Amino acid sequence: MSWIKPVKFVAKKLALSIAISATVISYSQAEKIGYPEKEELKFGFIKLTDMAPIAIAYENGYFEDEGLYVTIEAQANWKVLLNGLIDGSLDGAHMLAGQPIAATMGFGTKAHIITPFSMDLNGNAITVSNEIWEKMKPNIPKQADGKPVHPIKADALKPVVESYKAEGKPFNLGMVFPVSTHNYELRYWLAAGGIHPGFYAPHKGDTSGHIDGDAILSVTPPPQMPSTLEAGTIYGYCVGEPWNQQAVFKGIGVPVVTDYEIWKNNPEKVFGLTAEFAEKYPNTTIRLTRALIRAAMWLDENDNANRPAAVKILSQSNYVGADYEVIANSMTGTFEYEKGDKRDVPDFNVFFRHNATYPYYSDAIWYLTQMRRWGQISEQKSDEWYKDLAKKVYRPDIYKVAAQSLIDEKMADAKDFPDFDTETGYRAPQQHFIDDLVYDGNTPNAYIDAFEIGLKKSDKL
Repeated sequence: MSWIKPVKFVAKKLALSIAISATVISYSQAEKIGYPEKEELKFGFIKLTDMAPIAIAYENGYFEDEGLYVTIEAQANWKVLLNGLIDGSLDGAHMLAGQPIAATMGFGTKAHIITPFSMDLNGNAITVSNEIWEKMKPNIPKQADGKPVHPIKADALKPVVESYKAEGKPFNLGMVFPVSTHNYELRYWLAAGGIHPGFYAPHKGDTSGHIDGDAILSVTPPPQMPSTLEAGTIYGYCVGEPWNQQAVFKGIGVPVVTDYEIWKNNPEKVFGLTAEFAEKYPNTTIRLTRALIRAAMWLDENDNANRPAAVKILSQSNYVGADYEVIANSMTGTFEYEKGDKRDVPDFNVFFRHNATYPYYSDAIWYLTQMRRWGQISEQKSDEWYKDLAKKVYRPDIYKVAAQSLIDEKMADAKDFPDFDTETGYRAPQQHFIDDLVYDGNTPNAYIDAFEIGLKKSDKL
C-alpha cells in the first residue's frame, strides 16, 4: 500500500496538505508492529534546543516513515502545554520530566500522563546578572590563567544573598515551572551552598515555594528569562538553552554553572502522552517512539557531526528561533561562561549516548525525592510508593518494543541500548553530584534523609 506524505510546514504550523507518495514502510514491517490507529497528530513544544528530537524526526522524515502526519506547534509556556495535552488539543508534547509525574500524582492539575521516551540529558545552566557576578567573583578560586575554577558552587553566592537579606531586600531568582528540572537543579545548587531555597506547603494552600527561603524563586517562561534579568526583576535564573548563551551574547549576564556540573548526565525533558492516548493508539505510540529514537541517534552520531545541521534547523522561527551562533554556542560541544571564557563541554547536550532515551524508573524517583524534599509532597511516603508511581508514568515497556523493532530491522544496533533482557529500570547508584551525595533510586527515603537542608522522614510543615 502507499502512504500519504505531508508537505513541509511553513512558519508555526504544518499544513495538512497531502500528496500521494511511494511506500515508505514495507507491508511485513507494518504488519509486525501494526499500522498506526491515528495518523494525523499535533505535538507541542517550548522554544528550547532540547526539543530537537521532535524537529529532527519531522525534518528528516522519520515521522513520515511511520505513516504519521505531524503538526508541530510552539506553546506559550509549560502550563499552556500541559493543559493542551490534557484537553486533547495536543496528542503529545516535549515536557518537563516532572510534569507527567506531578500530574499523575495530582500536584496541580490531575491527569494520568506517561512517557515512553526520555528526550535528553543535561542542557541547562544557572545564569546571574553582571552585578551579582561581580559580587561573586572575589569568592571564587582562580586558575593559573586567571579564569574561575569550575564548577562554581553556591558557596560563592551565599555572602551576596546574606547581604541582600541583611538589607531587607528579597533575592529573586527565576525558574521555568514549579515541577521543572530547573527548579530542582537551582534548589539543589543553592542548598548545597547553604542557601535555603524555600519550602512548599500545598496542604496549607501555599504553593509559592517561599517558606523559610533565603532566596525567592519564581516562574518565568524560558524565552523571557534574559529580558526579565535585564530589567532587574530577577538576579539570576536556571533555564535551558539557548537562553543562558543569549545572556552572554547580549552582555547582560554570566552563566556560572551547568546542570552537567550539578548532576552529571542528569535526565532532562521527556516526550509526554496521556495514558488514554497510549492505550487507545498503541501502534501509533510505538511508531512515534521509533521516530524519536531515530532522531536522537542522528543528533549524536559520529561524535555530534550532525549538530551544525541541527542548529540550522532549530534556528528557524517555527522552532527555537534564536540566532544560529547563540544555539551553536552550547549545542556543538562548547559552552561559554563569562564572555570569552568558552570551554569544551562535549556532553552539554546528549540526545542518545549514555542510554539518554531510555525512560528509567530511577530518573522519575529522583524527581519525586526533590518534590518531597521541598514539600510539594507534604507527607512521608514509603519506598514502594515512589516505585509504584514511577512505574505508572515511565514506560520502558513501550520503549523496548520500539527500540527492538529498529534493531530487528537493522536500523539500530543492540549495543547502543540497554540489555532489555536484564534491565531493571534502575540506574547504578549515581555519584557525580556537586555535593558528592550518592543517589540510589532503590532507596529514596534514605536519599531524602541524607540532605542537610530539606524535609526529612516524618517532617511536615
